[in-house]
Amino acid sequence: MSMSANVDHHHSARHREAGKPLWLLATAGLCASLVGLGLARFAYTPLIPALIAAKWFTPAEAVYLGAANLAGYLAGALIARDLGARIGQVWALRSMMALAAITCFACAVPISFIWFFGFRVLAGVSGGVIMVLAATAILPHTAPHKRGLVGGVIFAGVGLGVAASGTLVPLLLQQGVKQAWYGLGVLSAVLTVISWKAWPSEASAVHGGEQHHAAAHGVRAPLVLALCLEYGLNALALVPHMVFLVDFVARGLGQGIAAGSHYWVLYGLGAVVGPLLTGHLADRAGFAAALRVAFLIEAVAVAIPAVTTSPATLIVSSLIVGGFTPGIVPLVIGRIHELIPHSAASQRAAWAQATTAFALFQAAGAYGLSYLYAHNGGDYALLFVIGAAAVVVALAIELVGVVTIGRGRG
Repeated sequence: MSMSANVDHHHSARHREAGKPLWLLATAGLCASLVGLGLARFAYTPLIPALIAAKWFTPAEAVYLGAANLAGYLAGALIARDLGARIGQVWALRSMMALAAITCFACAVPISFIWFFGFRVLAGVSGGVIMVLAATAILPHTAPHKRGLVGGVIFAGVGLGVAASGTLVPLLLQQGVKQAWYGLGVLSAVLTVISWKAWPSEASAVHGGEQHHAAAHGVRAPLVLALCLEYGLNALALVPHMVFLVDFVARGLGQGIAAGSHYWVLYGLGAVVGPLLTGHLADRAGFAAALRVAFLIEAVAVAIPAVTTSPATLIVSSLIVGGFTPGIVPLVIGRIHELIPHSAASQRAAWAQATTAFALFQAAGAYGLSYLYAHNGGDYALLFVIGAAAVVVALAIELVGVVTIGRGRG
């Protein structure tokens, strides 16, 4: 305990050196996740019909462009730690936010499919790097009992991006497709400038080689590896709602695109509130307990559309799954801090490992479920069942780990 106290004292001293209040640091993280994940990824979804209608791309090309972002996200997750070690976490975050803004402006000019594909990959890279580095740049400056809430604020930016994709993008599209991209670029650039000076001091992001050496400790522990697998399975569980929800309501239930968009807005509202609620729950109950409760609730919510399609239940399902899309993130980061309490370098390495697992499962899930849907006669229910089963397996792995540890202690 004394070691932990010393670490916390060291962190708080470093925080005072930076001279920045915690809310300002959290705001920087929120801006980063809003730009790199919210706008650079989710804003593309409602743009797809407009890109096709404007004859920029065929339907097949538009889907491939969506997949390009997932591939870039995986690449970003893989290079994030090295990039942070080379140029510092804060400069890596600033440069990725700037890159995300540039990709929006570049996508306003449809020079060719390859041009667009390349910039959609770069948009994904920026999101992957930001997901790995944003929280680990800020949480060491945060008292342990506030880490859940601060993590929740950081990743509420993802939810704001989802909400913006269902509200702001349709408004921008009234001016035209190019103008929509310009609007997203301007918003991303403004958020980058606002957050530029809000990041913590870079003093802690030195000695990259030492970080890599220290990071070997704890990252291969069975519970940490199990947590990474659980996080990957959770990514697969989110895919049916993230990719198919709007299409399921619009075409599967025959209610039209407008109705589908309404459920996407609900998904976005859930995504704004979700990380704040899960972070608060974790601060009260502990990250391990909060994670298990989250998996259980999520399993039920993902399965709902396969069982019933009444509007009330679909609203609940959209809100809850939307909430857990970013809401699971602060829980997993906090759990990593619980499992590896005294090594910031190992925490960063474990989080990069978890994010990579998430990106792999998400990309594989998006491709796999899309292929399955195309070859199973348009059976949406099966997709939601597979998603629910994935998170049930994640919960089982988590509970088996608890039982095993309990026996080990006994």
